Amino acid sequence: MNKLLSIILLAITFVMFTLQSPALAADIGHGRQVFNTNCAACHMGGRNTIMPQKTLKKAALKQYLKNFNEQGVDAIIDQATNGQGAMPAFKGRLKPNDIEDVAAYVLAQAEKGW
Repeated sequence: MNKLLSIILLAITFVMFTLQSPALAADIGHGRQVFNTNCAACHMGGRNTIMPQKTLKKAALKQYLKNFNEQGVDAIIDQATNGQGAMPAFKGRLKPNDIEDVAAYVLAQAEKGW
């Protein structure tokens, strides 16, 4: 009986953990620090000093960032990682978790309207 009960509890635990949605692992506070250190020179306050129309405001992200409407934060991660045009690539300059955190910060600020 104890063995059967253990198996049932193990099965329930397994199902509970596998069916849970993954939590957002990004640390927005850390993303803010990464942004201020690496991005603010060109993007202070969500603006863009190099290409003024391509801000980090949500409407501009939707308009200019490839796949933003479908991918959201993943599109920001791709842009920061690989760069494009005047935007430098941060792959190799920042750790992947730094890029994920800064992308989450940018999206959160865009949602708030900067």
